[in-house]
Amino acid sequence: MLIEVKVPQLSESVSEATLVSWHKKEGDAVSRDENLIDIETDKVVLETPAPAAGVLVKIVKNGGESVSSGEIIATIDTEATAAAGAPAAAAPAAAAAAPAPAAAASPSARKILDEKGIASGDVSGSGRGGRVTKEDAVAAQPKAAAPAAAPAVAVASGDRAEQRVPMTRLRARIAERLIQSKNENAILTTFNEVNMAPVMALRKQYAEKFEKAHGVRLGFMGFFVKAAVAALKKYPVLNASVDGNDIIYHGYIDIGIAVGSPRGLVVPILRDADQMSIADIEKKIAEYGQKAKDGKISLEELTGGTFSISNGGVFGSMMSTPIINPPQSAILGIHATKDRAVVENGQVVVRPINYLAMSYDHRIIDGREAVLGLVTMKEALEDPARLILDV
Repeated sequence: MLIEVKVPQLSESVSEATLVSWHKKEGDAVSRDENLIDIETDKVVLETPAPAAGVLVKIVKNGGESVSSGEIIATIDTEATAAAGAPAAAAPAAAAAAPAPAAAASPSARKILDEKGIASGDVSGSGRGGRVTKEDAVAAQPKAAAPAAAPAVAVASGDRAEQRVPMTRLRARIAERLIQSKNENAILTTFNEVNMAPVMALRKQYAEKFEKAHGVRLGFMGFFVKAAVAALKKYPVLNASVDGNDIIYHGYIDIGIAVGSPRGLVVPILRDADQMSIADIEKKIAEYGQKAKDGKISLEELTGGTFSISNGGVFGSMMSTPIINPPQSAILGIHATKDRAVVENGQVVVRPINYLAMSYDHRIIDGREAVLGLVTMKEALEDPARLILDV
């Protein structure tokens, strides 16, 4: 029986996707639910599992081609055998030594293996169904003969070589949205500085108990998210968006957290952030961080959002002017916390200072709301009890 392999259903906001590269070739045996090819959208990379076991008898769409939801990309014959599609049968001994064709690798694992020059079939997977995980790829070592396959020749110092690489669909979409934001929004940025000593003291005091109680580290993002929630509640226009000549005030707070991934920046959403505890926030952010590394974030987790937070501080940034993520109207940028000389009660003292930057759409947000909103975040972080008492 011939079974069609189709592109998975894409979200309403995604009309096209790109086939990355086939993990199987025509004539190869495939197992049910084995990933046949990765499909890249402008938001995530989706795996395409085999709908049935059999032999991949025809590839309709090649790697690099654009496809849409439900489009047929290959055909599997459930009654055929791999030997029938192969030009010549391998010797029994060689066949016994070959890796199982069902072995698959996650996108992050494949990336690591490609950098090492190791074929995924040469690695024993510890995941479900023999799947090669990221940990398997990190631990994998090249075979003794591997040095013969030298990597690309390094360009000698002084050479003026160039390499043209096409943008990924995600990178192209990011570029498009950034230009859209700059062209359509009247972007202005307001700044303030925060003394992080109270948060740092609270974190130090309860870090160990927090981790034992909740199974996740107590970071700083939970405090920043809660401080942002306090400001959005007090000044709802910061949580609003523009639709033509209308202003949409959202009765919920969904905060996007910018996360770096091997494919570029992604912004998964903390749904109903105003109803989440600090422990809930830290757990979700940790989950998103791991999913971003593994390329497992779903379209649903990236869709929507009423406000965003970008943390350039993890890379050492001291100051930036973040760009609004449309159709949102504001974004908070947080930066590296550094000891600085400040004046308190007429005395120069050293305090751990973090510079906050909030970019906002001046079409609907006046300077008053923007400045006071950022002041609300500052006051909440400098007196963390406010976050617990909601005052």
